Amino acid sequence: MRTKGMGRVIAALVAAVAVGGCTVQASGGEGKSPVRIELPKNSPSSPAGNGTADAEDDKPSAEPTKAAPKVLLAPGDTGRDVRELQARLRQVAWIFEGPTGTYDDATEEAVKGFQGKRGLPRTGETDTVTWQRLLKMTHEPGKWELYLMGGQPAAAPDARCMTGRVLCISKSSRTLRWMVDGRTEMTVPVRFGSEYTPTREGVFSVYWKSRHHVSTLYDSPMPYAMFFSGGQAVHYSADFAARGYAGGSHGCVNVKDEAAIAELFDEVRNGDKVVVYW
Repeated sequence: MRTKGMGRVIAALVAAVAVGGCTVQASGGEGKSPVRIELPKNSPSSPAGNGTADAEDDKPSAEPTKAAPKVLLAPGDTGRDVRELQARLRQVAWIFEGPTGTYDDATEEAVKGFQGKRGLPRTGETDTVTWQRLLKMTHEPGKWELYLMGGQPAAAPDARCMTGRVLCISKSSRTLRWMVDGRTEMTVPVRFGSEYTPTREGVFSVYWKSRHHVSTLYDSPMPYAMFFSGGQAVHYSADFAARGYAGGSHGCVNVKDEAAIAELFDEVRNGDKVVVYW
């Protein structure tokens, strides 16, 4: 009988522990170890918060943040890719200067305008989304569009310019180098023929000089003319000096710096090499 009564007492104590989570001492058992009952951490009766941990675990995870599109070009960048960006922006009338090959303030503002018009963030940087949208609206620019306005630093000399006395003329940078034995003596900006009357490319030589020349075909002045291919010559152009790259020649290489072309005219001799290249 006593044993049964003791069992009922122990059962009641265990039930109390389940509710209160405490340590109990077995009755009538001096020297015996206390009975400790551990409750599961996530038990609804846990002091940790009555099931708070379970509630947190059941919450759906937050949606991952969408990555920003990769920036391809940004203000301060230079090079051929910037030139293409500017040429494409010209095609959709967002920029009217250049291409210059430099991501300047005008280019940044043009990109912002293009982005804003299409509901894109107006960052002024050309990211992958902006670039793909621009590609869909434009065609790939040719060399004429890429180098329409000139104004670039002189391109590296063509290998054919590295020996002798040479008028080394780069269409890509729109510059003329006067070189002697691989050394640059003078550099000047130049303008070429239009898309329909292009300046010929290749290796030529100066075959005639005419200081006060007037074109018999177009009845226009060609001071300090140095002819190198048929009627095409390097000469001073007052139109180039006044209008810049907005115009074009009928195939000649125009120089707008009259003092520079006068000095060059005195230096160049008949027979000197002329190299026109991209």
